[in-house]
Amino acid sequence: MTRTVRRLAGFGAAALLLTFTAACSSPDTGEQDDDRGSAPTRPSVRKPVAGAAFDYQLGGPYPPPDQVRAVARDRTAEPVPGLYNICYVNAFQAQPGDAVTWWQKHHPDLLLRDEDGALVIDEDWEEPLLDIGTPARRDALMDVVGPWIDGCADAGYDAVEPDNLDSYERSDGLLGAPDAVAFATLLADRAHEQGLAIAQKNTTDLLPHRARVGFDFAVVEECARYDECGDFTDAYRGRVFDIEYTDTDFTTACDTWAKTLSITLRDRDVEPAGADGHVYRRC
Repeated sequence: MTRTVRRLAGFGAAALLLTFTAACSSPDTGEQDDDRGSAPTRPSVRKPVAGAAFDYQLGGPYPPPDQVRAVARDRTAEPVPGLYNICYVNAFQAQPGDAVTWWQKHHPDLLLRDEDGALVIDEDWEEPLLDIGTPARRDALMDVVGPWIDGCADAGYDAVEPDNLDSYERSDGLLGAPDAVAFATLLADRAHEQGLAIAQKNTTDLLPHRARVGFDFAVVEECARYDECGDFTDAYRGRVFDIEYTDTDFTTACDTWAKTLSITLRDRDVEPAGADGHVYRRC
């Protein structure tokens, strides 16, 4: 299901962001993943604590509100010392603006095109889809996206949130769920190699494949609005960060799921604190 959250645009967004000192999270903000951590060739992966108070800061970083224990930020921003930090990566689509030009210049063959050679676009955000339709193209994309994941680990993040897992639904039939599962599996392997947990972003249709992919938790938008909270709760045992964008949906989520999930109300543009239109509440 297509979501409508605002994402940072372009590779130059880092210049606009507030700076925080990078640091790994403190021991009480996550849980050790004993299963994956047992492999001697991989660093340990820590899942977030179920129900941890959360802030979604994709529109620009700012000091998190009191009591927040987990935060998601764009990969161009620094993590917050002492919190569980989730690194946002637009892994299945190109960011709009200058980033589209960058892809067209450096990796034009990795952008999905229709039979006429035109780019296939997510029209809600003017984001071209990446072509995950063959093993060769998925491997080539990992040469680009993989280092972004490595950068999240180097910066001190605890987890990665690869967005637009559901982009195949906007591909005019050129991509399918198996393509998304195959590429997500590559992303999960890369994240785990770097000691990062990985979040499933939305996409209830792919919940049956979560173990095969290797997803550790979920970041979902509007699960109350779309009646999906129960599905994600059952799948991830409460390790779910839900973001709602209307008062009505937030109230519904809190009334039903506040004891189980971490629920946050944000403005759709996820503006930083102090900006016009900024909204942040939690149950």
